[in-house]
Amino acid sequence: MNNIGRLREIKEEEVSLMLSWRNNPRVRGNMYTSHEIGLDEHRAWWASASKSGTRKYFMYEFDGVALGVVWFSEIDTKSQNAAWAFYASPDAPKGTGSKMEFLALDYAFNQLALNKLYCEVLSFNKPVIKLHGKFGFHSEGVLREHHKVNEVFVDIHQLGILSKEWGGKRSLMEEKLNKFL
Repeated sequence: MNNIGRLREIKEEEVSLMLSWRNNPRVRGNMYTSHEIGLDEHRAWWASASKSGTRKYFMYEFDGVALGVVWFSEIDTKSQNAAWAFYASPDAPKGTGSKMEFLALDYAFNQLALNKLYCEVLSFNKPVIKLHGKFGFHSEGVLREHHKVNEVFVDIHQLGILSKEWGGKRSLMEEKLNKFL
């Protein structure tokens, strides 16, 4: 499905671009770490993260333009599961999140050979909770008042999808994405 873009390695010269997206208030407001990140802090994080054996980071690219970041963490090859997350460039066109999610699910189940992919979403990020549901994620619980944002405790939604569930949903989502395009 080349018409939805691709996930590729992040180039060293894109580390600052990632930081500019990550520091955008619309992006960082939906993250656990919501303070504005400095360049030194970001570079130190990237030096560690890019070499981790249990994490993988990708740039999402469409028509040669970098539009978002997708990553997998806590990759457990024995139990065949991992966490994942993503964020799009603040200027990314509508539908970018869906394209990124489709590619991420394919990568998780075809390349990483996972049985399960899971994530956590802050309760006020309803569009992402809804998006994950469309792709076949199921609610696996709510951590009540688990994270503090601007002095307010918020719930964390735990979501997961199994390989067999994605296998049953993939064709439908591919069809929907093709219609959208």
